[in-house]
Amino acid sequence: MEILGGPLFAVAGAGESHGPGVSTIVFGCPPGLLLERAAIQHFLDRRRPGSNKHGTPRREADTVLLLSGLYSEDHDTLLDGPQIAITHGDATAGTQSYARGYTTGEPIGALVLSTSQKSGDYSQFAGERGAVRPGHTDLVKHYKSQGYVDVRGGGRSSYRSTISDVVGGSIARLFLNSRFATGILSSIIQVGPLKAQRTLADAVAQFGNAQAGADALAALDVAMAGAEIPALDSAFAAEAAELIKRTRIAGDSLGAVVEVVAVNVPPLLGDPLYQSLKLRLMGALGGLNAVQGVEIGAGFAAAGRTGSANNDPIRSDGYQRNSHGGLIGGITTGMPLVLRVAFKPTSTITLPQQSVRKNLEEIDFALDKGRHDPCVGVRAGVTLESRIAIELMNALLMQQAQNLHTADFQLFPGAE
Repeated sequence: MEILGGPLFAVAGAGESHGPGVSTIVFGCPPGLLLERAAIQHFLDRRRPGSNKHGTPRREADTVLLLSGLYSEDHDTLLDGPQIAITHGDATAGTQSYARGYTTGEPIGALVLSTSQKSGDYSQFAGERGAVRPGHTDLVKHYKSQGYVDVRGGGRSSYRSTISDVVGGSIARLFLNSRFATGILSSIIQVGPLKAQRTLADAVAQFGNAQAGADALAALDVAMAGAEIPALDSAFAAEAAELIKRTRIAGDSLGAVVEVVAVNVPPLLGDPLYQSLKLRLMGALGGLNAVQGVEIGAGFAAAGRTGSANNDPIRSDGYQRNSHGGLIGGITTGMPLVLRVAFKPTSTITLPQQSVRKNLEEIDFALDKGRHDPCVGVRAGVTLESRIAIELMNALLMQQAQNLHTADFQLFPGAE
């Protein structure tokens, strides 16, 4: 069963790249969170195809429809979401989706329709003699599914499936922000051989153990939004964007490293060993399409240090450095959570390559048609942020489950 997070806060999704739409169910959001459709749409707009000129040429509106889990006594506001209409023959049935309401504690259902399919672009991959794209899932999924695989756009393996991640992650991050002012940001710090000189980890180091203010976080967000690609280092962003452009024209692709930082993270979340938050975060981020590696804190650089150089000094007001990246023993310390995620170059390219057909007949592969991101890292940041939010939200509820108070279980407090 494909579920992100869990067992207390979890996200389930369904839908393929060229199917009618992507549906999402979010379980475990506590009641009482004021949730606006527009807030979720904001994050989906960052993820959607066409959101950055250096990404895929596919264009999708990715309008989210909220279908369950919200309520407000102001029905006009609650039911002010986009209309849903189904036409079958001469009959049409329509209804309004939710726009703004309070979470009820019940599952939250969402739907995003797909309207820009070009399924004919993928006919060269169909059947036993269908071509296999090197680096893609074509071959393994063909045999895993016993030949019943959806070849259009990669099917479920498409990055389009991450719509569910962003829907669920949006709800989690809105809850975390409302209770703890938790903020989650991402910045591209490497594209191909180019590396940024300015990173989010350095930018948030100024906060130390102090609460990071909303204005300071918004300023970082604005700085990245105005860059050629989502990066805090604007000079690097401009140079990387030009490299992506040249690489796309050449028919090739590039890898990238995306840094993700969470600030104002509640301490004491997570557990050691089997439910270690380190394990869960590395699994959640490492399991994303095209990810090849995940680092926390100093990451691989720690292997070249002595203990005296790597250990973070502690005083009565908290940790004085953050080589540990906000996690020790799989438990949060309250310091900024710092992770870096390495993406391989996009597998689908137009340059000729050696490959096979699905029947293992050897061929010289050349892509007929298709649309793809020349660098998947350009649109990946919001999905990484979302997966972190989901795991933090689940860890928060798991921690709270250990703090039981009998007063919370009285239906009639005045009764003897």
